[in-house]
Amino acid sequence: MQSNRRVVLVSLVAAALIAGAVGISIAANRDDKPAATATPPSPGRVVQPGAPGQDSRTLSPDDLARLSAPPHSAADAEFMRKMITHHSQALELTALVAGRSPSQDIPQLAKRIEVSQKDEIAQLQQWLRDRGEALPEPHANHVGHGGLMPGMLDATDLTALAAANGPAFDKLFLQLMIRHHEGAITMVQQLYRDGGGVESAADRVAREVNADQSIEVRRMNDMLAKRA
Repeated sequence: MQSNRRVVLVSLVAAALIAGAVGISIAANRDDKPAATATPPSPGRVVQPGAPGQDSRTLSPDDLARLSAPPHSAADAEFMRKMITHHSQALELTALVAGRSPSQDIPQLAKRIEVSQKDEIAQLQQWLRDRGEALPEPHANHVGHGGLMPGMLDATDLTALAAANGPAFDKLFLQLMIRHHEGAITMVQQLYRDGGGVESAADRVAREVNADQSIEVRRMNDMLAKRA
């Protein structure tokens, strides 16, 4: 008798569960609403063991991002230093425009180059500081300081530009600045050839330099063609 009661009780519980499930299904179909999306589980804690004698610590999402990102390389740091030097010489060229160019488009171009190169120099310097890397030596852009980088002008080029005036200055300025910008593009290519640019920030800087210099080279070639 007791066994029969147990069977009946189990049957009633099973029936109630089935009825409940059917009721939920019917209600869902009646509402025509998609099932609620489950909330994704939060990532588990990642604990970094401490050094001998020090406590462990739980890593934050920012800590994890830094750990997963590839570090910068010696090639990246050298690229940043050289590009600062390279951009600094471009500022020397733009400083020669005032009082020598009789046109309107050359001073406008020079101002645009001056602003962009100064901004990029500040960005490159900050990249080096954030990573504890040395900045280039003062006056490293001066002729005779180390070997010339691609596109860098020598003493003969600078003397010729400083001595030019009028339309002759405009034409020579464009020729030298095109060569200078093309040298910066070559330096970007060398960075990737040497295995640099893996760090995301270094890659972004190199791509921006390449894009900016390429756009200005095309613009200056158009300006030079009009003066042929």
